[in-house]
Amino acid sequence: MTSIHRVEISWEDLLAAFTNGEAHLAYFLDRFTGEIFFIPAADEENEVRQQLDLHQDRFLEIPPFDYRIERHILAGFVASVADAELKGLLTASMAGRKPFGKIEDILSFYPREEERLMLFKDNFLSSRLKSWMEDNNLFTADTFLHDPTHP
Repeated sequence: MTSIHRVEISWEDLLAAFTNGEAHLAYFLDRFTGEIFFIPAADEENEVRQQLDLHQDRFLEIPPFDYRIERHILAGFVASVADAELKGLLTASMAGRKPFGKIEDILSFYPREEERLMLFKDNFLSSRLKSWMEDNNLFTADTFLHDPTHP
């Protein structure tokens, strides 16, 4: 029988680590304490990094939020835009074609779509975080509250 180790993890801190785009930092979650911390990402020979690698059952590296993920989110959002003119502007912006500006600048003229992008990002990141947690056998308190197999 597998025992369940209960620990409190700050959802806000975990989400902040998941959305951090600083490539020079690697974030980790301590499964035993719930603490989230970071170390320099580039220093593979660092003694702390070696200890973290030795104890992978305890310390989980939090996947970085990088340009590729940002592009994936934006591409999904652009595909969902109904307004053909706006979709054309956003597509051109993603392709880097001039004279179009950044997507955020374009959307500043479309407040509803700007708000929809923020919701789209939030939903994507929450889903990504939940999937990562499930993949690493981390579950939230309401997982057990809604699961009739857990007393």
